[in-house]
Amino acid sequence: MGLKIVVCAKQVIDPDAPSASFKINQANLSIMPPEGIPPVVNGFCENAVEAALKIKDSVPGTTVTVISIGSSFVLDVIKKPLSMGADQIILVEDQNIENADPFSTTKILSATIKTIPDFDLIICGQQASDWDNAHVPMGISETLKIPCLNSAKEISIDEETIIVKSSISDGYISLKSRLPALVTVNNEIGEPRYPTLKGIMQASRKTPEKLTLEDIHLAQSDISPKMSLLSLSIPISNSQCEILEGETDADSGKLLALKLREDKII
Repeated sequence: MGLKIVVCAKQVIDPDAPSASFKINQANLSIMPPEGIPPVVNGFCENAVEAALKIKDSVPGTTVTVISIGSSFVLDVIKKPLSMGADQIILVEDQNIENADPFSTTKILSATIKTIPDFDLIICGQQASDWDNAHVPMGISETLKIPCLNSAKEISIDEETIIVKSSISDGYISLKSRLPALVTVNNEIGEPRYPTLKGIMQASRKTPEKLTLEDIHLAQSDISPKMSLLSLSIPISNSQCEILEGETDADSGKLLALKLREDKII
């Protein structure tokens, strides 16, 4: 019997865009997307999709449903998980979500997941590349009252039991839980597969299921932010360079050593 897997994915500003292309809207303290550079699916979210598809490949009858929330989806971007092999995508699109904080995001995703009956496993990327909060997966786990197994580099499932190898600084630890459960993954789970031409064609024919806050029984008052952003700025990087020249390379090395000693670096 197959599993029902839910993957949470997020559309983000391309983190590889040149830093000079980022601008800040000081009126609402938000990042303005770089002109001409489309958004992408968050990298760890793609790892989460890959983890789900590996389970689908090994457990016949498994289905993968991807959920994303936002206010301005680019369909060619957010449908990438479908072209990778996911079965369905649900988009919760509402202008009120634009400035959702981790608490609001947790509520919206949890309410959406509740619309999927009898799910077995939720897989999330361990963090998003835009704000790097890493709060949401644990929040979903707490809201839905299911175990959370973090930083998985490997996942195995035996009937109603899940075992993951969880990355730590000097190796990994094994975690075991009953299903349903939530797992976060990092890039050690494996490189996301490239969409095939067949997958891209199939994805183009699939229409995402679009929901509003009302559809998942939430009102604007339910997602009022609990965090306040007070300021937002791009870090200013200043560097000073002092050139130490000697008559020979050995002299230059001695001058450098003396300078480092004077500055109490060595």
